[in-house]
Amino acid sequence: MSRSSTPAPAASSSWSAFLKSIASFNGDLSSLTAPPFILSSTSLTEFSSYWCEHPTLFAAPARESDPEKRALLVLKWFLSTLKQQYASRSEQYGNEKKPLNPFLGELFLGKWEDEAGTTELISEQVSHHPPATAYSIVNRETGTRLEGYNAQKATFSRTINVKQIGHAVLTVPYPDDASKAPETYLITLPSLHIEGLIYGAPFVELNSTSYITSSAGYTSKISYAGKGWLSGEKNSVSATLHHEDNDKDVLFNAVGVWTKSFSFYRGAAKSNSPKTLIETYDAATSPGTQLSVRPVEEQHPLESRRAWGKVAAAIAKGDMDAVGTEKGKIEHAQRELRAKEKEEGRVWERRFFSELAEPDEVLTTLAPRVGLAADGDGDKTGGLWRFDLAKEKSIKDAGEPSAEEVAKIEAELLGQ
Repeated sequence: MSRSSTPAPAASSSWSAFLKSIASFNGDLSSLTAPPFILSSTSLTEFSSYWCEHPTLFAAPARESDPEKRALLVLKWFLSTLKQQYASRSEQYGNEKKPLNPFLGELFLGKWEDEAGTTELISEQVSHHPPATAYSIVNRETGTRLEGYNAQKATFSRTINVKQIGHAVLTVPYPDDASKAPETYLITLPSLHIEGLIYGAPFVELNSTSYITSSAGYTSKISYAGKGWLSGEKNSVSATLHHEDNDKDVLFNAVGVWTKSFSFYRGAAKSNSPKTLIETYDAATSPGTQLSVRPVEEQHPLESRRAWGKVAAAIAKGDMDAVGTEKGKIEHAQRELRAKEKEEGRVWERRFFSELAEPDEVLTTLAPRVGLAADGDGDKTGGLWRFDLAKEKSIKDAGEPSAEEVAKIEAELLGQ
């Protein structure tokens, strides 16, 4: 529905009841069971794909040998992801829905193929209590890799406020020079809140700041603001890029609206002019590359679209009773499995990611610059997670599960 439309009486009543329930709830809203009518048919594991809907921008820093320009290209890529990550589902109609909470071990796999080559995505739910999703995105042509994990803590105070917990690490090889160690960029995540609740037309607005800091010494500070009561523009963003040797010397800055367009300038914002303009990026008209996923019937039974297929179909039909029934089957099977694991003294084996038992070199070096905990806030995400190449190789060597294995997984893990 549009923000100016009037909800039907029944929908309006249900929405009002939902708002009252979250307003009176104390604690993390992510633990609150959402009513079926507000559910999206998309699982949170799919949200990892929003990092790379423009693979050419993702891979571009690996084609640039100058560290300063590379840092600027990384900033451009990051800003280009914001529209996909936070507005692609609801900006036009104000109909942000609550995504499906992934179950432990849930997967989402896909790839992009375009002029940047093949870029592959692996997303996995690595923790359920607390919930956390880990991801790996790698461009095979350049070797550029993004890996990270995130969780969310949602609270209510006049609106729904969401603190994103976790971080991402971007690894960028130097072009045509294997002797140089790749650059690493530590990326923190912005906070957000939900606007439009009172109208029954929710949408995401970013706030506060996030950072990108690199092993070459460059740091970008990104600030977010929205439309206030008296001034400001929705989805505003500004950023500065400097080197740690002189944080007062702004090398580049960016300013604009992350859902529309933003411009990059040399120097500090006070000197912005046509002469210092480098380029303007139009987020609203820049086409992304379609993510390719296997047909549902060919997917692993733990992949999101196959596992949640019956729930998604019921949501599409508006059959809320079926939504509750099918969703309940998966949740019940998962509770039974966790109880069995506890009884047998074992834990769920993550397929693609591993929890680090030792300090992470990237965090040890770069986290102090951006106020991130040296453990990556692992205590709030079930661990400090990194992609495990050995596990990936083992899975590829093992091949596809047999029909008997598929049936067993669907019965024991999904209640199907």
